[in-house]
Amino acid sequence: MNNLIGASRLIPVSAPQTTLSINSITLPAPARGRPLDMRITAPTHGGSLPIILLSHGHGPSLYIPSKDGYGPLANFYAEQGFVVIQPTHLNSKVAGLAADAPGGPLFWRSRVEDMVMILDRLDEIEAQAPWIAGRLDRDKIAAVGHSLGGQTVGMLLGAGLNDPLDETARDIRLIEPRVKVGVLLAAPGKGGADLSAYAAQHYSALNPDFSTLTSRTLVVCGDADDSPHITVRGPDWHADAYHLSPGADAILTLLGAKHGLGGIAGYDAKETDDEDPDRLEVTRRMTWAYLRSALYNGDPAWDNACQSLATHANAIGTVTRK
Repeated sequence: MNNLIGASRLIPVSAPQTTLSINSITLPAPARGRPLDMRITAPTHGGSLPIILLSHGHGPSLYIPSKDGYGPLANFYAEQGFVVIQPTHLNSKVAGLAADAPGGPLFWRSRVEDMVMILDRLDEIEAQAPWIAGRLDRDKIAAVGHSLGGQTVGMLLGAGLNDPLDETARDIRLIEPRVKVGVLLAAPGKGGADLSAYAAQHYSALNPDFSTLTSRTLVVCGDADDSPHITVRGPDWHADAYHLSPGADAILTLLGAKHGLGGIAGYDAKETDDEDPDRLEVTRRMTWAYLRSALYNGDPAWDNACQSLATHANAIGTVTRK
């Protein structure tokens, strides 16, 4: 029961399951410069559980950009039957490397490699978390990323990268075929002339090539997500992946939403610039429904959610599909 939500309550979801969270699971990774720490949140019962890799952003808080953030998403997805794995990437303030370390400040390549490492070493992860051992469906893997995490997930799904200031980062493709579907939450759009002068100098790796993003993808953005410190364009910058990629087949536009998309980074959190329980609930329910139908052929969750959004909650968001 949540007294704070209204119209979003009418978007159908499954009955919530009891979940457990284990923190932390650690994979030794000497070449990375730090062990890879992660949190796992999963239903307490059931087998053949699908997996979500959840990639945090590059925000201003100390702990939210790590395995310890994004509780509103991780807890919800687990209640709806997913095993959620949250790595702490090297850009994290609490457990990453200094911004001027090689690969910094965004550590974009390492972030993608973190996700691949998790999939390569699921046996080790299960050994540290025996309560999920033998319960994972390794053929049903999704990825969800917010902000910079959206670029990370986009690359797993096939998007390329061209950094004009780094000769070693030209025409990069790091697609991970084990990731079947993804959600990009307020992800960066095109780079080049669309970046602000500051971003072009300090974040030149924000230069994705969406033409090769071929895996099935939902793009989520807010129509008030204005980021002048990053882009000279307005909120539509965050919709580029939908318009420019063959794989993104739907876009959820949240009305009045800023970069926090209602509060996905954390409850009552500094990073939530638009805290709104109904908007958060729409984000959670719609993204779950998309992933559910994408991973389970014939599952009506996405169609049902879109119909309910249009009927009951169209003042909160709209879906456009190709």
